[in-house]
Amino acid sequence: MRTTFFTTAHTLDTVSYIQDPYELELLEQCLKDDRKAQRALYDKYKDAMYTRLYRMLGDEEQAADALQEAFVDIFRKLSSYEKRSSLGAWIKIIVIRKGLARQKKKPLFFDTLDNVPDDDQKIEWDENLTGEYLEKGIRQLPDGYRNVFLLTEVEGYTHREAAELMNISEGTSKSQLFKAKKLLRVKLKELMS
Repeated sequence: MRTTFFTTAHTLDTVSYIQDPYELELLEQCLKDDRKAQRALYDKYKDAMYTRLYRMLGDEEQAADALQEAFVDIFRKLSSYEKRSSLGAWIKIIVIRKGLARQKKKPLFFDTLDNVPDDDQKIEWDENLTGEYLEKGIRQLPDGYRNVFLLTEVEGYTHREAAELMNISEGTSKSQLFKAKKLLRVKLKELMS
């Protein structure tokens, strides 16, 4: 099936994807206020969406609260889902926006790069670098750096898409990713020492 969808609020892109028949059935049942279907949809996405929120917010309680708020919005807005993308992609955008909204009151970007090595200075890694260290390092990044890093490097959004989600310029997104990577190298080195 060839279809179009909005990757962000303002950009129309064309991609190919196949709608999941199970999701379409769940969607129809959810629109009829079927509580079992709503629970099934929630159960299908809750773990992945919680992980995204926890990475963004760095706090279990905040992530859990944001997840609940996001799913309230999802069920409230479900009738506006236009099937231009997969249901999962649509849900992910709502969840990410909910996480970003929770951070709005905190300053997002910090220049904490005074003792960060220059790009040409390589840090030697050993076999002790694990996913656990990487997760801890990412959680220690300031919110803005962490958000740009997660959106572009983990979620695969372009800088343009990440910038639109975060209401920043594309140049700021690129700059913050550069700084996030530098700071992450320092954090990982500290964690592994």
